[in-house]
Amino acid sequence: MTRLPFETEMIAVLAHAIEVSEDLISDFYKISTSEWKRYRYDIQSLSSLDEEEITDLAFAQIRRYVRRFGEKTRGSEPGDFFKICIQDHVIRRAVERDEGIRLFPLSAYIVTHELIHVVRFAKFLQRFDSTAAEQEAEEKRVHGLTYELLQKTRIPGLPEVLAAFKDCRTMENFLSD
Repeated sequence: MTRLPFETEMIAVLAHAIEVSEDLISDFYKISTSEWKRYRYDIQSLSSLDEEEITDLAFAQIRRYVRRFGEKTRGSEPGDFFKICIQDHVIRRAVERDEGIRLFPLSAYIVTHELIHVVRFAKFLQRFDSTAAEQEAEEKRVHGLTYELLQKTRIPGLPEVLAAFKDCRTMENFLSD
């Protein structure tokens, strides 16, 4: 499989999807701008990922790292942080393959889904290190929450994304370092 990273215009679309998703999550979980600092995460696309952060099997991969003092991520304290590794090539393949699926609504869906995981991990509603059965149950919960949040959102093309991925069980992989 060819792993083509997003082009400049596609990165701009992803950045917009991140902004929209962060706003939706802020409203849904009642998170203020200052409270976002305790949700330690970063979002990177393919060209910024290390080889072990790349997968061909999911739209994203969540990695948990121990952040050391001086490293720049969202959040101000040393400790665990989550890196959402966007898999450009897998997303591109879905957009090219599935008629009616466009980059912005799919990216908004993926990022919203991943940020719900980050919030749930940070609020200790779900342990990051869990059994396969617990991860599957968590994936179903987050899939349902993502659908609930986004079905009320007016993003052109989002109904097609929600319909296409309504039975999707795996959005990402969870890996810890």
